[in-house]
Amino acid sequence: MSKNGILKFEELEEKVKLYITNEDELELIRKAYDYAKEAHEGTLRKSGQPYIEHPLNVAYILTTIYADSATICAALLHDTIEDTYVTIDDITKIFGPEIALLVNGVTKINKINFSTENEATIAYHRKIFVGLSEDVRVIILKLADRLHNMRTLWALSEERQKNNARETLDILTPIAHRLGIHKLKSELEDLSLRYLKPDAFYSIVEKLNQTKLERDQTVQDMLNEVSKLLNEHDIKHEIKGRAKSIYSIYKKLDKGKQFNDIFDLLALRILVDTEQECYVALGLIHSKYRPIPKRFKDYIARPKTNMYQSLHTTVFGIDGYLFEIQIRTHAMDQIAEYGIASHWSYKENTDASKSMQNDMEQKLQFFRSIIELQEENTSEEEFVNTVKSEILKSNIYVFTPKGDVLELPRGSTPIDFAYKVHTEVGDRMVGAIVNGSIVPLDYELKSNDIVKINTSKTSIGPNKEWLNIAKTNQAKNKIKSFFFKKDKIEYINKGNDLLHKELRKRKLVFNEILNDNNLDKLFEILKLKNIDDLYFNIGIGKYTAGHVVNQLTDSLKPKEEYVLEKVLPKEQKPINLKNDIIVDGIDDIKVNLASCCKPIKGDDIIGYITKGNGISVHRTICHNIYDVDERLISVKWNDNINKKYPTTITIHSEITKNPLLDVITKAANNNINVENINTVSKSNITVYEITILVSDTETLDKFINDLYNLKFVKRVERIIK
Repeated sequence: MSKNGILKFEELEEKVKLYITNEDELELIRKAYDYAKEAHEGTLRKSGQPYIEHPLNVAYILTTIYADSATICAALLHDTIEDTYVTIDDITKIFGPEIALLVNGVTKINKINFSTENEATIAYHRKIFVGLSEDVRVIILKLADRLHNMRTLWALSEERQKNNARETLDILTPIAHRLGIHKLKSELEDLSLRYLKPDAFYSIVEKLNQTKLERDQTVQDMLNEVSKLLNEHDIKHEIKGRAKSIYSIYKKLDKGKQFNDIFDLLALRILVDTEQECYVALGLIHSKYRPIPKRFKDYIARPKTNMYQSLHTTVFGIDGYLFEIQIRTHAMDQIAEYGIASHWSYKENTDASKSMQNDMEQKLQFFRSIIELQEENTSEEEFVNTVKSEILKSNIYVFTPKGDVLELPRGSTPIDFAYKVHTEVGDRMVGAIVNGSIVPLDYELKSNDIVKINTSKTSIGPNKEWLNIAKTNQAKNKIKSFFFKKDKIEYINKGNDLLHKELRKRKLVFNEILNDNNLDKLFEILKLKNIDDLYFNIGIGKYTAGHVVNQLTDSLKPKEEYVLEKVLPKEQKPINLKNDIIVDGIDDIKVNLASCCKPIKGDDIIGYITKGNGISVHRTICHNIYDVDERLISVKWNDNINKKYPTTITIHSEITKNPLLDVITKAANNNINVENINTVSKSNITVYEITILVSDTETLDKFINDLYNLKFVKRVERIIK
């Protein structure tokens, strides 16, 4: 920062570049700054500084918690709608809907005059604040906005200073705490105390300054001793002294404690690489320094609801001084200091904004905060409606008997809950109790339900009917996985029988054909791992026993025979070029593409000999031929035919204007014809079933990838009926 206290954009840019390296994102941040600077040109703050200084400082604060590029841009633009000629449509058009959503969210919050008259009103306004934040980044933006305003609060009248400080302390800092953003929360609390109770604030500052030299030396001596202890046991670590915030000291004094009785005035924080090293370091410290009973807390095994994890202990240190020692990993420290915002960007190899929107673990922690807010009195109908429509949307939040919270889609059942807890809980479930009462397994769970799953070690596993009851794909996939594993043995046995039967039919000796050398060649050709894999693929109908035996017998032919086959003229069987499908060894036969799986060129296919209707060609993964033992025949696509084939896909889409127009446009761009469109279901997610004409699987795959580029498309599947 320059000598006159004015922050320059170059300083922000330098800080951003420490963790954002994408050139397009950096260019967008500069563009947002230039746009905001022009919009605020000529406007001054109460402090006398150019107005652009405020959004620039808000953005700079957000870099300390590693906010993503969209949040930085929104910080630079957050006052343009409220204070300049700029509209939300302008922001959307120039910077896109994501940044516009964040700017609009902060603008909505800024229009509310939060009251702190009584506890009920405070609790209510906290709820409104959270309810209006469609994206958690809006709350983080507002906290950074308020922090810079608090830093320049001296420019306002004493009455406004106290009102802003009270509002910050009562409404904003509890939310910062629940989001785990200690770095912002601590400074907001200290600044609020400074303006609300200046006498108490400066009294504590004076006492801290009086003992500063002595405390600093004691902390340094203790730090050196603990570091030496850890080094002796080869524990790689980082260790630092920790200053206790003025506000937290004030809270303890306000409860009647004496200044000298505050245990954690002297404190160390130890950072190690792994969770296991946290406990090893704790044991070493306790072996040398006597801990104070009942002052040990394990927040690693039982994290706080804002994701905070750490080991806390208070010990008698050097010269009998009490030291609070916190032990955590570097990742835990990142979250403890900067909250969930840092956790989103801390994950390696992920896009921060997508991670911020999609990471269910962090989303759950955020909504845990809302559930805690619900417990803080007042049940106004307006807030309930706001939470349902703006926050919870299509999700519900239910409790385990231990008080943990699980997030599930609306309409979920105890089956979904059980598999969300653990696969084994779902597989062994025999019943469910909700809020103390036994409920059927198709019971629809509601937010705040307390769910207990009854299990039995003798349970034979889930029922296939559960697939029709479960709501979540996670539960359905785990149920399918259970039956797949169970059925796999049956398919292996079935494939074994079919292969042996084929070998006997051809009068071939099993041990001679299936020797290690032949099997290794076969596994390489068919891309299989082992003999069980071979049997399984025969059992499910992916390969016929005849095809496998042909591959095996071909490998027995001498090299000379292969050369002769290539050189000597053979009788060529004419191929009917009019047929899409070439049937192994048969000419001019009626062939139909199966309507259940609708194969297209490029699919792995197999023929089924029907009674009186020629050969029906299926995809090898079609469930309708899984249990078919006989009447299968090898078929392949005719490379000389170029035409389009019908197939059916489903598109799961968010509700938006004219989604099908975009879908049809993508189809036309890929030379795909749309034959028919049906709307299967319409709620929060609309499902369309679309029949298309497409030339091959390569074109279809490209079309599906193009559909995923449409923001409203959530999932695309090719279906088998």
